[in-house]
Amino acid sequence: MSEERKPLDALASSAMLVLCLIWSFQQILLKATADDMAPIFQIGLRSGVACLLVAMLVLVRTHRLAFSPGAWKPGLIAGLLFALEYLLLGESLRFTSAAHVVVFLYTAPVFAALGLHILLPSERLARLQWVGIGLAVVGIAITFLGPASLNGADLGRMLIGDLMALAAGALWGFTTVLIRSTRLSTVPPSEALLYQLFSAFVILMVAAVVTGQTQVHWSGLLGASLVFQSVVVAFLSFLVWFWLLRQYQASRLGVFSFATPLFGVLFGAFLLGETIEPRFVMGALLVLMGITLVSAYSWLSQLRKRTS
Repeated sequence: MSEERKPLDALASSAMLVLCLIWSFQQILLKATADDMAPIFQIGLRSGVACLLVAMLVLVRTHRLAFSPGAWKPGLIAGLLFALEYLLLGESLRFTSAAHVVVFLYTAPVFAALGLHILLPSERLARLQWVGIGLAVVGIAITFLGPASLNGADLGRMLIGDLMALAAGALWGFTTVLIRSTRLSTVPPSEALLYQLFSAFVILMVAAVVTGQTQVHWSGLLGASLVFQSVVVAFLSFLVWFWLLRQYQASRLGVFSFATPLFGVLFGAFLLGETIEPRFVMGALLVLMGITLVSAYSWLSQLRKRTS
């Protein structure tokens, strides 16, 4: 599929900024309520609730629940990638900080840009974008060096969590590539989301049961977290995201993605009291600069043309 997508406009930019705020807060809530309910159990439940909401929305609008011919195979693969992404995300929060998780998770635009560069001629990477990818790689390497204040056991746990979060970011990026380069690029956003939410619900709930992570200690914060995660994150924000993927160039949609890890680091420090190490800040800034160069290349090129 090689049809052209629109460059970013004011609508897409505003929508991405709101999505960044929403997505940066989900890791904070998952971490804050982890003692009340395991993150993978929360994500599994929210996926099931959101799946029902999407199905109800489709039934209200079309009076039937139909799927596009030829889309079920890539749909199931996308669902598997989506479920594995959130399985790794949920588990990573048990080992490392929410700030680390959000930075590594949002390397996804770099992985998406690399995949789309290979598959779609309309989204080839320019030289400056390759520089951005290089900066992101260096930043990841610096953050993986870890803070000197941790002992061997704690550092080992943190590195395991960081690797899981980075792998989750790669899976998110590859899911974007799959959606953009297959039949899923032309199906309604609700259909693409149904494949992923249903897969996440089944896989994560099974994982929670198998690993014994189904204990629940109800609290007001947990209830608010589940409502926010189910309705705002997994239902509304994902519908908007898939609509944006159908309308705009995927490698440019990450133009504001730097804001998500930035918000996440700030929320982690102020709301969870997480310590922000200087080495992590240095690495995270390089990652954010790299993501910005990869995602905002078209804007930078247009600005250079206007000023030359």
